[in-house]
Amino acid sequence: MKLVYFAWVRERIGKEVETVTLPADVGTVADLLKWLKERGGNYAAALEHPDIIRVAIDHEHVTHETPLPRDGEIALFPPMTGG
Repeated sequence: MKLVYFAWVRERIGKEVETVTLPADVGTVADLLKWLKERGGNYAAALEHPDIIRVAIDHEHVTHETPLPRDGEIALFPPMTGG
């Protein structure tokens, strides 16, 4: 699974992109965020409040309840404001 991080999520984790193999029990976006946070260190700092993290799967915004695909690109980014 390819993970892409944007804005301050990228800055706090310290990398822009990575490829990971997810454990079998990581089945939803919420599971992914929890698993990443439990990796500790920079991940824990970036995902301290996982409920505010926005997620896109293959460039389509999804909810935290969305099941993860077997393969694809998952983008994580903070809430956006704009005008």
